[in-house]
Amino acid sequence: MQRISVIDSHTGGEPTRVVIAGGPDLGTGPLTERAKVFRERFDTFRSCVVNEPRGSDVLVGALLCEPHDPANAAGVIFFNNVGTIGMCGHGTIGLAITLAHLGSMPPGLHRIETPVGVVAVTLHDAHRVTVKNVLSYRQHANVSVEVEGLGRVTGDIAWGGNWFFLVKEHSEELRVANVERLTEVTWRIRRAVNAAFSEPVDHVELFGPPVDAANHSRNFVLCPGKAYDRSPCGTGTSAKLACLFADGKLKPGEVWRQESITGSVFEGRVEPTGTPGAVIPSITGTAYITAEATLLADDGDPLKDGIRASAYPSPAITSSG
Repeated sequence: MQRISVIDSHTGGEPTRVVIAGGPDLGTGPLTERAKVFRERFDTFRSCVVNEPRGSDVLVGALLCEPHDPANAAGVIFFNNVGTIGMCGHGTIGLAITLAHLGSMPPGLHRIETPVGVVAVTLHDAHRVTVKNVLSYRQHANVSVEVEGLGRVTGDIAWGGNWFFLVKEHSEELRVANVERLTEVTWRIRRAVNAAFSEPVDHVELFGPPVDAANHSRNFVLCPGKAYDRSPCGTGTSAKLACLFADGKLKPGEVWRQESITGSVFEGRVEPTGTPGAVIPSITGTAYITAEATLLADDGDPLKDGIRASAYPSPAITSSG
């Protein structure tokens, strides 16, 4: 009987499951190397933790690791229902409040290692965290792809710790009641973008007007495993901030309030860098602990390793009305 200790939280509605004990031995190398070992040798563990019957498609896992540099507070490898993730903004906020819950992270500034670089987190209190993300930038502006069932779709390709295709002009209504339709639309867009560009875009964002006038924008974010992000998406908001900065619509220090499709909000800011067009974004959000648990994996259970997600078929899309 394998026992895996986890702590669950949600950040703006998006769940994070931090593995605090019972994870695989990945060695002590840099996080890039350990993430490669995890991806190539322990994919069954990933599936066991986040996929059904112990998890769900929306759940994001975070494997807590010893940092390669002891000056850092922790290391983390993020993963979801289909594989590993380079960086996860909501997950980093969830990790910080989990470490605070465990008594291992006091309020203040800390550094956390991820496979795509070191991020800084400021723990303001038991729930509120600011993540200073990795370098973010827009790679392509206003590029168009022909999407089956939708026609021509134009957006930006940007990096915020993961690759995103950001769409501002569309005919979709960003409401929770429409998530099935929005998932179908963004999945088709992703396939078209991946066929046309070399960047491995695995997230697609649609933007629209906010419901709350105190916010600047509402988004719908399709994640790599075809689940939608209940939060405004930390890396997606970072990519959005980079595009706004590149367009001259956001100045350093100004606050951008990004509303998710569920109504939760991240506050974003940018700092310019020595690299033209690139910024260091900061994302502030809140997270709450939802469970402490021990996952059990019985060797005799035919679903011990979880129900693994695979390539999803493209659903049919009807015209919007």
